[in-house]
Amino acid sequence: MSENRYDIVVLGGGTGGYIAAIRAAQLGKTVAVVEKDKLGGTCLHRGCIPSKALLRSAEVYSTMKHSEDYGITASSIELNVAGVMSRKQRIVDQLHQGVQFLMKKNKVDVYYGNGRIVGPSIFSPRSGAVSVEKADGEIDVLLSQNLIIASGSKPRSLPGLEVDGHYVMTSEEALNMEELPKSILIIGGGVIGVEWASMLSDFGVEVTIVEAEQRIASLEDQDISRELERLFKKRRINLITSAKVMTDTMQIVDNQVTIQADKQGEIIELKADKILLSVGREANVTGIGLESTDIKTEKGVIRVNRHLQTAESHIYAIGDVIGGLQLAHVAGHEGIAAVEHICGLEPHPMEDHMVPKCTYTRPEIANVGWTEKQAVEQGRKVKVGKFSFKAIGKALVYGESDGFVKVVADADTNDILGVHMIGPHVTDYISEAALAQVLNATPWEVGQTIHPHPTLSEAIGEAMLAVDGRAIGS
Repeated sequence: MSENRYDIVVLGGGTGGYIAAIRAAQLGKTVAVVEKDKLGGTCLHRGCIPSKALLRSAEVYSTMKHSEDYGITASSIELNVAGVMSRKQRIVDQLHQGVQFLMKKNKVDVYYGNGRIVGPSIFSPRSGAVSVEKADGEIDVLLSQNLIIASGSKPRSLPGLEVDGHYVMTSEEALNMEELPKSILIIGGGVIGVEWASMLSDFGVEVTIVEAEQRIASLEDQDISRELERLFKKRRINLITSAKVMTDTMQIVDNQVTIQADKQGEIIELKADKILLSVGREANVTGIGLESTDIKTEKGVIRVNRHLQTAESHIYAIGDVIGGLQLAHVAGHEGIAAVEHICGLEPHPMEDHMVPKCTYTRPEIANVGWTEKQAVEQGRKVKVGKFSFKAIGKALVYGESDGFVKVVADADTNDILGVHMIGPHVTDYISEAALAQVLNATPWEVGQTIHPHPTLSEAIGEAMLAVDGRAIGS
């Protein structure tokens, strides 16, 4: 057993964890990261990056199948699933090497193994020391002034539906499929569910989504959700909303999964080659030694204050393990904020509604701020501007003109309350809207900003002008 001392120890080497470690090193702290698997965590190895790599391949495949729309005749277009998966892995491996390089560059020590928080003992007068059990059975004890918990999350399962990696999968198992099924039933129409539906549909898989809410992508502004539903139906993606899967009815018959769903009293029979569970994620709070501390959990996540401190003020928690917006960029932002608070700086507390959120369907979805419904529920008098991509030259050039930009503003103060977009590559320019909200800009001010032509971002400028009936292109 060895004992090592650091200023800050980070439990978890995912996006939030390694960004926190780098920021701490920049501020002159000695830092260690404990990771039981690979640096980069879920986002890099089992989430954001590999899924977006597959989505890009699906997008290219779909475009090639419609190449004649662009005046190009192509023959023998075939999907090479092994090649798609190989490309995905190359991207992951390259980024993994990059994260490892950053740890070395910033002199962050990385300990690989199962990390557990140890209570007050001969090693430490207060809880917060971390015991790391390595693969060879050796144990390292890391002592620090401050600990940051960044243990992340894992896919949530449904009681009665055992994930076997073959007939029933989560997104993690689906990322490693060696061949595509002919049909798939996706349970859950949230972000992950609709992304996989879009991807697999483009790959030629027959897709059905079962969603308990009245609409898919139910956290989006209603206009955005309805447009996605319209476009999915146009692509022959089968949508069953307001329905709950009856998990106890699942059977395997002739190498297919059969299961029933209750749609407001109507029993629906469903059959597919595979089931993909997409019912959210749960925080990794077990097996990390919380019982050795005074840290409190609530609804399965660690409770923290506005500075990301737990009930033990020297222990912080960030990312998916504290719930809220389970997004990689949120975890990274929280990691920086926690470290800066430890170092006596005054980071600005994050406000959830100011965080840009992206969904990588075809077409893409992006938003920041309040939905129209949320704004009205707050008692605000709102005014709305919308502008279609069908009037944007660059969208027509791309051959992707479905969708629109919607701006929700306060009719009394003229503040921008929310910006919601569905259309080509909107995830790449939602940051303009996010910046506008941070700067407390008005629609008029953003509309007065010169947007270069021809670009897709012109839709933002036009939608801002449309709030006051001043859009040029409509």
